[in-house]
Formats: sequence, structure tokens, C-alpha cells
Amino acid sequence: MSKELVNNDFSEITFGRKSVRVYDERVKISHEEMLEMIQEATTAPSSVNMQPWRFVIVESVEQKEKLKPLIRFNTKQNDTSSAMILIFGDMLCYELGEEIYDQAVEEGKMPVEVRDQQLSAIIPYYKSFTKEQMNDVVKIDSSLAAMQFMLIARSHGYETNPIGGFEADQLAESFGLNKDRYTPVMILSIGKAKEAGYTSVRLPAEKITEFK
Repeated sequence: MSKELVNNDFSEITFGRKSVRVYDERVKISHEEMLEMIQEATTAPSSVNMQPWRFVIVESVEQKEKLKPLIRFNTKQNDTSSAMILIFGDMLCYELGEEIYDQAVEEGKMPVEVRDQQLSAIIPYYKSFTKEQMNDVVKIDSSLAAMQFMLIARSHGYETNPIGGFEADQLAESFGLNKDRYTPVMILSIGKAKEAGYTSVRLPAEKITEFK
């Protein structure tokens, strides 16, 4: 975790967030810091801690050119950002279940008998899901990590833009992933803002909430 954050003001990080589409092209993010932000973002919750999120960082000129025709009207972000983060959900995430739960045991966070009991129930349950059911699970969980990453990025002094307009049927294979296993969730652009994001409006809570 970061010992010193550029911004540690919860209110400003959360309520000051805007979707930034144009970045300072001179700013690059080190692999060390990118991994640090991902590590921090993946403290987000996931169903039975299966952590289905997977990240592909597109940062080179060549790889950004490969991505460009797949992102429709979001080319400014691709051209100017420090990186484009492709977030996928792993439809076979349960294959790492034993590794995850073994780590919990090693770190004293779970007794061996609890690990064995939970894995014996969880793994068959996940294997029984239809493709549609698993798709829903990995997309929900990966979206939680994506949102947390956007806030973490602001604490590091960067801005982001979540992108849903892309060729979902081509994204995985274009970057060497099995499209049947890795389902695209969203793309995040990240970098130092060159232009401020737009101020937007939100519907009042009273309009979108019911108390029963």
C-alpha cells in the first residue's frame, strides 16, 4: 500500500472525480506504481473472494494503435493517456480458488478446516453456473475493482475515464486472451489531466429510491 498519497482527502477524491478525456501525453506511469494501484484497487470485495478481475495495461504506441480501432469514439483518451487499462472478468476464476484460500490459511486468516469446507462447496457451485450466470458474477465483481481503481488513481494524483464503448467481441483475442474465458468488462484511461472533466448532474435520491 502507498505510504504517502498525493491526495488523501476522501471527500475530494470521491466527489471531485470527473471523467477526464484528454491527458498530458508527457506523463508516464511506472510499472511499479501501476501494480501498486492495482494491488490497492483489488482490496475491493468479490463473491466468495474469487477475485475474477484481470488487467491488461496498454501503454506502448504500437499496442495503442492496435486498440484504437476497437474503441469507437474514445480515441482522445487512447491517444493522450499514460495507459489504457483493459479489465476482464475471468470466467474460470475458481481455478485459482485453492491458491487464494491456501494464502488465507498461510496468513492466519482462515483455519484449514474452514478452507476445506468452503472450497468443497464453492468450486462445484461455481462450476454449475451457466455462462450467463458466471458472466454476471465476474462483471459485477470486476466493476467493483474498477470503481475502486478510479478512486485510488485520484489518490495517486491521476485521473481516469471509464469506457464502455468498444468492440467487446474482439477485445480479448486482440490482446492474446481466450475470448471464451475472459469477458471484457470495461476500459479505463488513466493519466495526468490536461483538460478538466465535465461537471454533470445526478437525479435526486428521492426520485430513484423507495422505502418499503
